[in-house]
Amino acid sequence: MVKEALLAMLCMFLCYAGSYITGSSMMDRPIVVGAVAGLMLGDVQTGLIIGATLEAVFMGAVNVGGVISSEPAIATVLAVTFSVVTDISQQAAVTLTIPIGVLAAFVLLFMKNGIMTLFAPILDRFAESNNQKGVTFLHFFTWFIYYGIYSFMAFLGVVLGTKPIQQLVDNIPKSLMAGLETAGGLLPAVGFAILMKMLWDNKLAVFYLLGFVLTVYLKLPAIAVACIGAVIVVATSVRDSDMLRIENAKQKVAAATNSDLSVKDQEEEDFFA
Repeated sequence: MVKEALLAMLCMFLCYAGSYITGSSMMDRPIVVGAVAGLMLGDVQTGLIIGATLEAVFMGAVNVGGVISSEPAIATVLAVTFSVVTDISQQAAVTLTIPIGVLAAFVLLFMKNGIMTLFAPILDRFAESNNQKGVTFLHFFTWFIYYGIYSFMAFLGVVLGTKPIQQLVDNIPKSLMAGLETAGGLLPAVGFAILMKMLWDNKLAVFYLLGFVLTVYLKLPAIAVACIGAVIVVATSVRDSDMLRIENAKQKVAAATNSDLSVKDQEEEDFFA
């Protein structure tokens, strides 16, 4: 179990810390974390399925400034690990680990507002004395400490949580386990609903209806619907580009016409002056 815990911690550090050091490259998104965790644990398919499921769940969860609503990376790592190591199903693992992502957000806020602020005075002194080496060292040192502590949470979660999770799964009635699996299947719909609430516009309703018809009545797979959506996006972009070019041409013609009229008026005024 320690081996799996170390792999989970390594996955957490590579994806979560790597996203920051590479300029927010989205390596900490569940779809990426799940694939990496599945690859390390020897079950890429499970990692991809759980990663895609949690990506849909947390897609509408946006962290603004210092407000962190949830932390999906650690939830993804633990969900993949529990699903691979224990007998728990993928849907139930997703359901049980989502609250961990919400709890981890509070821990993340504590580290940002508590532990990391201890290094702020040191950084100020380095900056005032123009100690660039000190600033660089402190930057990478706090990066390693911050994300190392956070990744260690994944290690503790696997070491301390695997046996209780296994015991919980063994003692859960089949009817309750079926409910957890059903809830896990419904959670992506909740994530999409949160995202739609943020992005909803009456002009987009027709595309939502189109996707619903293609999926429910025509039984098209998600990839086919996504390809149709991409075609619509490209066609709309080309049309908007043409309309913008026509509008710019009209403005140029109007400006040239106004300029000619101004010159003509000036010539008339000069003639009758």
